[in-house]
Amino acid sequence: MPTAPDDAEIELIRRSGVALRVGRLSLSAGTGSYRVKASMARVARALGIERHQAHVTLTEITTTSHRGASFRTEVTEVRSVGINADRLSALERFAQSMEARAPVTVEEAGRELDRIEGRGPLYPPFLNALWAATACAAFAFLNNGGVVEVVGVFVAAGLGQALRRALIHRGWNQFGVTMLAAALASLTYVGFLAAFGAFGGAATSHEAGYVSAVLFLVPGFPLVTGALDLAKLDFSAGLARLTYALMILTSAALSVWGVSMLVGIEPDPADPVGLDPGLLLALRLLAGFLGVLGFALMFNSPWSMALTAATIGMVANTGRLWLVDTDVPVQVAATAAALLVGLLAAVVAPRMNVPRVTVSVPAVVIMVPGASAYRAIYYLSNGETTQALAYAVEAGLVVAALAIGLAVARMLTDREWGFER
Repeated sequence: MPTAPDDAEIELIRRSGVALRVGRLSLSAGTGSYRVKASMARVARALGIERHQAHVTLTEITTTSHRGASFRTEVTEVRSVGINADRLSALERFAQSMEARAPVTVEEAGRELDRIEGRGPLYPPFLNALWAATACAAFAFLNNGGVVEVVGVFVAAGLGQALRRALIHRGWNQFGVTMLAAALASLTYVGFLAAFGAFGGAATSHEAGYVSAVLFLVPGFPLVTGALDLAKLDFSAGLARLTYALMILTSAALSVWGVSMLVGIEPDPADPVGLDPGLLLALRLLAGFLGVLGFALMFNSPWSMALTAATIGMVANTGRLWLVDTDVPVQVAATAAALLVGLLAAVVAPRMNVPRVTVSVPAVVIMVPGASAYRAIYYLSNGETTQALAYAVEAGLVVAALAIGLAVARMLTDREWGFER
């Protein structure tokens, strides 16, 4: 007959449960596998667990905690995949405080985790939609859109994100929600153009804004963190994140394609806007700042964190565009920009006492080639395989380049990345 656990085993069960809870909260906040494992290990040591091992994927965590002759293996599943930069920052400070005060009791740790988990979103639904609208409007300008495109994208993306957030918080399937939000944003943008034309607007081509209206759906965080997981040789987590990102992109792109077939519009790249070079530079800086700021705030970042990411992203993205304009290959420009972001984040994030990922990833999300990825799936759906392959290769190379830039920055500034143990 099985014997009842003794006091030491019961204590191990309680302590390992706290470490697993830290991992579950970190994973649900959208961070990569490496950061989830590191947070759990730090808290486990503070609680007196002698050895802690973990296997982390996109939605599951398996851990084993050792103390003396006893060990405890636990499994948990996280069904909600989202981004919460404020929670990631709070968990980072929690892990630091646990290490500084070690050893700590289970009760102390539990009370602090209750407080972190009980924190609601920093911004109400209206503001969350406003941040998405701002980011996508900035994207519209960077994608060579004019005033009409920027305004239309602002309205369409705001409504799409409002619908997306409302349905996600009600527990709807993420892929279905993505398709609905993309359809609403696309139809709203087309409707805005129709209204603009009906009231005397100039009948010009506005395709630049059509794809930008759905770029709030680009899974930039999973794409970047998934690629970084691969750089750490964590293939199960990295491939799972990249697969999730691809499915989100496909869901959104199929809705964009459906609306395109319905209204007869094609998401082709727009010609560059003819502006004075000095004015273009100033507007790119502004658009880069607002784009990163919007995404960071949409990820529930506090203002200080969002402004820092926006400043870094503004400089790096404007430099990337300048390199592309001088005929530097897009993947080389993306690598250089991501490397700059990673190095700046390595300097700034520790001084702000926030995880580096909460500053670096929003700063490079604006560089993720969402428009190329959407066009690849659009042309694939139309049976234009050659055109689809060209856009898919371009998007894949840029995403890989962004990950390489961030990974190299981590290797240069973090011994845990520079050396395998």
